[in-house]
Amino acid sequence: MSSENLPQSPEQPTRKPRVAVVFGGRSSEHGISVVTAGAVLRAIDRTKYEVLPIGITRDGRWALTADEPERMAINDRRTPAVEDLTDSGDGAVVLPVDPANREVVYSEPGSVPKALGEVDVVFPMLHGPYGEDGTLQGLLELSGVPYVGSGVLASAVGQDKEYMKRVFTSFGLRVGPYLVIRPREWERDEAGARRRIAEFAGEHGWPLFVKPARAGSSIGITKLESFEGLDEAMAEARQHDPKIIVEAAVRGREIECGVLEFEEGPRASLPAEIPPPDAHAYYDFEAKYIDSTPGIVPAPLTGEQTAEVQRLAVAAFEAASCEGLVRADFFLAEDGEFVINEINTMPGFTPISMYPQMWQASGVGYAELVDRLIQAALNRSTGLR
Repeated sequence: MSSENLPQSPEQPTRKPRVAVVFGGRSSEHGISVVTAGAVLRAIDRTKYEVLPIGITRDGRWALTADEPERMAINDRRTPAVEDLTDSGDGAVVLPVDPANREVVYSEPGSVPKALGEVDVVFPMLHGPYGEDGTLQGLLELSGVPYVGSGVLASAVGQDKEYMKRVFTSFGLRVGPYLVIRPREWERDEAGARRRIAEFAGEHGWPLFVKPARAGSSIGITKLESFEGLDEAMAEARQHDPKIIVEAAVRGREIECGVLEFEEGPRASLPAEIPPPDAHAYYDFEAKYIDSTPGIVPAPLTGEQTAEVQRLAVAAFEAASCEGLVRADFFLAEDGEFVINEINTMPGFTPISMYPQMWQASGVGYAELVDRLIQAALNRSTGLR
């Protein structure tokens, strides 16, 4: 009998890739993560992808949330929370830990667990510790689930400002003067730590910036114009991280540049400039997210300066072994040289955030940017690479 006469089984419809958008989390950047996820949920092409929104509450519970991005915006100068988007206070979402099984399960006390289907890729819209710092990336590696953005090492390096600067220095990138106060030093020899800060100020001058070493979104940062106020600055930073980094001011212009991974490798966007905000001492959390201080895109730089900051942004991306996307932040110092301040492996991603704005000016719109990141993750394996 020829194969043409064999009974034919009906063709199974091709399932669209399922994208789990994970957001919220236990860090102090919880609210901004929710806002960012709302923008991504609005932009994902529903004709190409199925979407599963998963929020992580402030206490770490993984919750099934409503797919209602209009509820995930800043309102009356307040950021939203995952707790506002879930109907159940007890139910929990569980990701698989078996690489052979990508089935996501939802369970509530006293009920039979419900399978939510397989997840093909995770879009982790988490900022700060317990999400952007390699912890979630490690879980996804163990689970064998592809995900958007950098892997464990690059995520950890991108979160820790001390080791980020050490990596950049080892690759020949110029960083500004800084001092690290580790938890045990402050707890065991506070007077000695104060002397080190005083000596640092004597060498580099005021102002100084006292920062949590492993936080973002300018949260917990204090600009000090003198030694007065150090106690308050340390207390504020230590609310977010027991490890503190003290940075000397770099006098110059603030310049940012986006990096996006294309098929042929990472490419830099047109850069942006962050002008000094009128109502704020520096570009802090309120200036970034509440008052939405506008940046200048593209930055008014010479052609040579634009090419140089783009080169340095890609060099920083490569130095930290990043994947997917990065926003690299620089100062154009008064001597005409660029000083790298930091990278952000999961930058603010609302349409008014600088990273999407820089790519919009470079010819990649917001929806295309989201799609490129999802496709890159789907085409990249987990594990050593």
